[in-house]
Amino acid sequence: MDHSSRPFRSVLYIPGSKDRALDKARGLPVDAIIFDLEDAVTPDAKIDARATLAAALEQGGYGNRFKIIRINGLDTEWGEGDIAALKDAGADAILVPKVNSAADVQAVAERLGNDTPIWAMMETPLGILNALEIAAHPQMTGFVAGTNDLAKDLNCRGRADRLPMQMALQTILMAARAHGVVAIDGVYNQFKDDDGLRFECDQGRDLGYDGKTLIHPAQVAVSNECFAPTQAELDLARRQIAAFEESEALGQGVAVVDGKIVENLHIETAKKALAKAKAIAELDAE
Repeated sequence: MDHSSRPFRSVLYIPGSKDRALDKARGLPVDAIIFDLEDAVTPDAKIDARATLAAALEQGGYGNRFKIIRINGLDTEWGEGDIAALKDAGADAILVPKVNSAADVQAVAERLGNDTPIWAMMETPLGILNALEIAAHPQMTGFVAGTNDLAKDLNCRGRADRLPMQMALQTILMAARAHGVVAIDGVYNQFKDDDGLRFECDQGRDLGYDGKTLIHPAQVAVSNECFAPTQAELDLARRQIAAFEESEALGQGVAVVDGKIVENLHIETAKKALAKAKAIAELDAE
């Protein structure tokens, strides 16, 4: 399943140091897992967490879920060791925290010494301003918005509409789309507030994000729903394709559906929605 159709509706952080959490993740209906060695692991547990995570990945059982390892930064005492211990652990991507430039990505790529895809935490002002060069790195395939760290650096206030975050969120997305990179929205901290989570998921989906990072399994259902094509969207997509194909057969370049012009660009969007729905159905069936 390639990135263009693979679902990333729900991307759940799991502490790489906790056997119970690593085991529970095998049964959760998430599209992707971030096995975290950074923020979710205390300094005294970081070295042991490498072996714990490596054993869990070797055991397997995560099915078709996309497996991402978030390492500690190379500017810490653990980053180099994380890469050395887990570069061949079978992850689908390595997630690098606090990426500021393409040089940060290249430093990790050189230490990986293989073609494992790299994802970037976009969570610093410098990283946001350098988003385009980061997305352009040949091993870069995913961006994760680190909105908590970014808010701290910006000294902005938290608001339900995330107005202070909009420039950063849209810059991340613009750079990601320019280079075919997956874009995942930041976490929603109030994990018992489903209404607030839904509002933020809908906003992220409206902006164009592929999915949302989550901090608790209770958030998965809402995120999966919000970032999947709705039945109304799929119905419209099918009708647009049918109408356009009929118009083409008559030698016309446009069609009309529900009083709106339908051109080839709309058909591309419609086909992507149907492909995503098919991929979601396959993942959920597993």
